[in-house]
Amino acid sequence: MAIKATAVSTLLQVYDVQKSVAWYRDVLSFKVVQAYEPDGHLYWALLKLGGAQLMLNAKYEDEERPAQPPPTVGHDDVTLYVDCTDVDEAYAVIRTSGLHLEPPETTHYGMKQLTVVDPDGFQVFQQPA
Repeated sequence: MAIKATAVSTLLQVYDVQKSVAWYRDVLSFKVVQAYEPDGHLYWALLKLGGAQLMLNAKYEDEERPAQPPPTVGHDDVTLYVDCTDVDEAYAVIRTSGLHLEPPETTHYGMKQLTVVDPDGFQVFQQPA
């Protein structure tokens, strides 16, 4: 008997869930489909963009969250590959948010990629051609 998986969901621990959710929604056009907000404070959210699904979770409880993000918040060891049918169009859409980024490039291994870094330093939007 085989396991029948239908999707994978990534959970990212982020410094400021509200800021991160707003960034994914406003910059990358993700939709918030579910959220955990006891007493009006956002601790967790499930976001979707087409077939891509992502969960964002508060790294700290309110009383434990440092005033500033620690210097190790960036995660250059984690990259989310979000497949997209037109990388140049994605670049144009993301630029309308005011975010400065480099144009897509084709790698030596044959993928056209656009790199976007989220507020916590995760590389989140590299697309194969």
